[in-house]
Amino acid sequence: MQDTAAPPWPDSLWAADPGSLPAHAPLAGDRRVDLAVIGAGYAGLNAALEAAGRGAEALVLEARQPGWGASGRNGGFACLGGTLFGAAALARRFGADRAAEAHRCQRAAIDRVAANLAEYGIDAQTGPVGEVCLAHRPAAMAGLADEADFLNRAHGLGVTMLPRDALAERGLGPAGFAGGALTPVGFPLNPMAYAQGLAGAATRAGIAIHGSSPVTALIHDGGGWLLRTPGRTVRAGRVVLAMNAYADPALGGARTTLTVPSSILVTRPLTSAEEAAQNWPSRAMAYDSRRLLHYFRRLPDGRFLFGMRGGFGTDRAALGAIRSRMRRHFAALFPEWAAVETAFFWSGLVALTGRGLPFIGPVPGRPGVFAAFGFHGNGVALASEAGRGAAGLALGDALDTVPALFRQPPTRLPPGWLARPALSAMLRGAALLDGPLRRRTA
Repeated sequence: MQDTAAPPWPDSLWAADPGSLPAHAPLAGDRRVDLAVIGAGYAGLNAALEAAGRGAEALVLEARQPGWGASGRNGGFACLGGTLFGAAALARRFGADRAAEAHRCQRAAIDRVAANLAEYGIDAQTGPVGEVCLAHRPAAMAGLADEADFLNRAHGLGVTMLPRDALAERGLGPAGFAGGALTPVGFPLNPMAYAQGLAGAATRAGIAIHGSSPVTALIHDGGGWLLRTPGRTVRAGRVVLAMNAYADPALGGARTTLTVPSSILVTRPLTSAEEAAQNWPSRAMAYDSRRLLHYFRRLPDGRFLFGMRGGFGTDRAALGAIRSRMRRHFAALFPEWAAVETAFFWSGLVALTGRGLPFIGPVPGRPGVFAAFGFHGNGVALASEAGRGAAGLALGDALDTVPALFRQPPTRLPPGWLARPALSAMLRGAALLDGPLRRRTA
């Protein structure tokens, strides 16, 4: 989404009052700093805060405004995740020790978000602790039970299996799910409030954040780096790239990720009668067990947020098709709300890597440049921790402060016109394995 003609903010619930979102002025003069951060989302703002906390002078350059990208568009799930693998699959593929290290990082990432909210006094409208994975068909319960058993044995997580009747008792039905698994970590929040709170904390810490300041060139200059923006430059000893799915191809590294849309619709506030009809008063984070999953939660004001992956395009026609498909899926999963109006609809980009793992580390061939990206649609928590980790490496921390799986150099991917057909085929295959979407009944 590098089109400068795009509107300044997405048409999302989180940005419903653009006037309340502070505008950060463009870079107006040449600067020299210890650390330059490109991108003012969760990763970039945490990187800058980490640097400032260690006494380094940091500056943030953002092509739009803080929270314009994925950090202000997501569903607000601060939870485990960030890879394309479940916990058991990660251990089978990469070994128990490396998988355990990655899991500890994911747990620390959730704690990082909670600590940020407390330390910086951010009111992010948080909800209840825990997330529920719902079995989209009876056969999926066995897989959920196996994953829960692994998480409990390997990581002592305390995952609880929920039979179908228990879902209704917890205010999660009747929506026709076969049961579920409750993971007792993580919490929901308002993602834009979190992003803006981080930006405010950075400003109070003396960190300059410059919006409308796209970096057009990154040039190795002696012992440091020269960053060009329209009309102005920044010289920095170290650089952190924190653009994730919104990376500018001109800065390099764009072929290490593929981007796909993730879309969200939010209803108007539900009436008490509508809530009772679907029996869904719970504010817990929830998602289903499909490979092309749906994710959803009730919001503090009584609205219902419903998200899903799918499609490739972000033009008007593609988004219109995604919106229509989402309404069909929403009506099938929550039939009692089929006629409830959509008050907001928006999309954002998710970054996928060739390894299915995030990257936090030095950029190969670019001494002094570090990056944090590839959170696979689950970056509220992990991007926050990744930004801290990337800044720490830039300031001299040992490489092993980042999990081994997350510091592997990213694989280069073929150009999008070659890679997208393969990804499209993979998504179609996943949909076939998931099975047809049927209208849910009690």
